[in-house]
Amino acid sequence: MTGLGTDALARLPRRRALLAATVGVLVLALAAVSWVQVHQYRLLNETTKYQDDYLQVSVHQLQAEYLRLRLEIHYASEEGLRDRDRLQLRYDVFVSRADLLTGPSAQRLMGHHPAIQDTVTRTQAFVARADRLLGPKPSEDLTADALRTLDAELAALDAAIHELTLEASHIVSAQAALRETAVNNYNRVAIALTALLSLSTFGFALLAIGQLRRLDERRRALEQLTSELRLAQRDAEAASRAKSAFLANMSHEIRTPFQGLLGMLQVLDADTLAPQQRAHLHTARDSARHLLAILNDILDMAKLEAGTLSVSPEAVALRDLVGDVQQLMQPLAAAKSLALDIDVEAQLPERVRLDGTRVRQVLYNLISNAIKFTDSGRVTLEVRPDGSEWLAFAVTDTGAGIDTDMLPRLFQRFGQGDDSPSRRHGGTGLGLEISRNLARLMGGDLTVQSAPGRGSRFEMRLPLQRTDPPPAGVTDAPATAAGLAGPARRALHLLAAEDNAVNREVLAAMIDLAGHRVTFAEDGAAAVRAAQAQPFDLVLMDLHMPELDGIGATRAIRAMAGPMARVPIVALTADVFPETRARCLEAGMNDFLTKPIGLPELTQLLARHVDASVATAAA
Repeated sequence: MTGLGTDALARLPRRRALLAATVGVLVLALAAVSWVQVHQYRLLNETTKYQDDYLQVSVHQLQAEYLRLRLEIHYASEEGLRDRDRLQLRYDVFVSRADLLTGPSAQRLMGHHPAIQDTVTRTQAFVARADRLLGPKPSEDLTADALRTLDAELAALDAAIHELTLEASHIVSAQAALRETAVNNYNRVAIALTALLSLSTFGFALLAIGQLRRLDERRRALEQLTSELRLAQRDAEAASRAKSAFLANMSHEIRTPFQGLLGMLQVLDADTLAPQQRAHLHTARDSARHLLAILNDILDMAKLEAGTLSVSPEAVALRDLVGDVQQLMQPLAAAKSLALDIDVEAQLPERVRLDGTRVRQVLYNLISNAIKFTDSGRVTLEVRPDGSEWLAFAVTDTGAGIDTDMLPRLFQRFGQGDDSPSRRHGGTGLGLEISRNLARLMGGDLTVQSAPGRGSRFEMRLPLQRTDPPPAGVTDAPATAAGLAGPARRALHLLAAEDNAVNREVLAAMIDLAGHRVTFAEDGAAAVRAAQAQPFDLVLMDLHMPELDGIGATRAIRAMAGPMARVPIVALTADVFPETRARCLEAGMNDFLTKPIGLPELTQLLARHVDASVATAAA
């Protein structure tokens, strides 16, 4: 990746630093604004604290009511009490005004003035004496002498009331000055806050403009990067398609000679050989099978990476599946004088739904590894239910075990249980990774428990899906060549379309061993002409052929009139990819055989289609 996309990626650390600095400035500005707001709130409280202007009004009202009450009492003492209610009203109003001076606000403002406190005390003392005559519950009669006494006591308060009025004026003036100072401070802080907010807004605007410019640059960089990624994606998809095509071609090119190699070895094994020759033959066959297993692992890994590997669950006889595994693995264990024990719990159902081919593949790999790394003792395969929803396959051995630090890497690609330069056992290091991926693809998992000197235990857990037993008269056991050649079976006439001379020779030998006869066509066009010339019981159709491939030849045969349009056609190819199988079925083929083909696979195939072939011939 070059150009603007690379430059944008190079500038990312600087942009992150700038963004962090911007965030820091924002935090500091917000902290400053918060501090100014708090200070402003305090100043506002200070300002409101000095807004007790009612004090002066209250004192002046007290003085006025004092003069009215004194005048009313003086007239009553000189001329006689003519209107008690009027006198009572004047007294009550005076008392209410005097009570205002004892409130918390007035005390807070005047509490530190001794002269004012003395006046308030004297006024309260007068009220206490006057209440005996004019209070809510008077205890003495309001006589002329009592009125003259009240008049004299009020006259004694004249100077104190006047002094109270002057002092209240001074206090209110001082309050006004303090309030003006507080308001000025408040205004200064508000102006400072406004200036700070303006500067912050201006700074944020500059940062926003810079950020918008950077975002625009980043957008252009991302667009360029996206364009480069699209090109890279197209290149990767093209490379993936090229790899898939390469793997398909290599699979075909490698498996085709394997068909000749393994097929001829199987045919040769049916002849009479000297013991040493048979031993050499078995060695060659085992080596070829080992090479084929490596090829299968590589192809499986490629399909796992491409996400094209799929599973095909179907009803499987569980004990037959385990028996097949035991039958194949038993010779390997016997060759090392190891016991191979199989333990299937009786409570398991007879048939379960799973992908039998993939389960066999995993079990083959696990048991093969167990035999490989066990020098003495036994290898055990346990099949048991794990709760009500899981089925567990556990492979345990008495081998050397695996180091603890090696366990996390065991399921990684090319991981080996023994990765030392002097390791005694071979292997590609793909089998366990493929096995775990297959287990997870089937909805389960593969785990391991091991310790040096204590052997190993690999357990595959799969969902337990029970299925109904097969109908009466139907069996899961595959047919054999002997079964095909029995009295109830007639010899079949097969058409085999195969362009490889060696493969034709192998197929001819295998079909002859199975008791049938075959006609060969060297390409798809020749196969179509042969099908038009005479009827056949079954067609073996290679896919990769010159002039007309197997897909085109199948479509041409299906388009014919008469019984040949319904003849069973089986794909015969070295291409093992799922999309190839889908294309074959879509073209009208009935089955699919992957090269290299062994004699057992061929005889099982003929057994599956022999009834259909007989019905086609009868029609």
